[in-house]
Amino acid sequence: MPKLKTRKSASKRYKITGNNLFLRRHAYKGHLLMKKSNRQKRKLSQVLCVNINDTNAIKLMLPYY
Repeated sequence: MPKLKTRKSASKRYKITGNNLFLRRHAYKGHLLMKKSNRQKRKLSQVLCVNINDTNAIKLMLPYY
């Protein structure tokens, strides 16, 4: 059976925890930051877990994680 390819974009965006949960970053932190408040930018900097409903799709993109 051939090797499965990893989606490189997904491997850069998601990290896996010890409990097999995936971590992701918030959106809207890339540009146009002057109009956003410091509180909003601070909250967007936090890392959070991916929703359980989306983990199966991520596992397909990352077969060896």
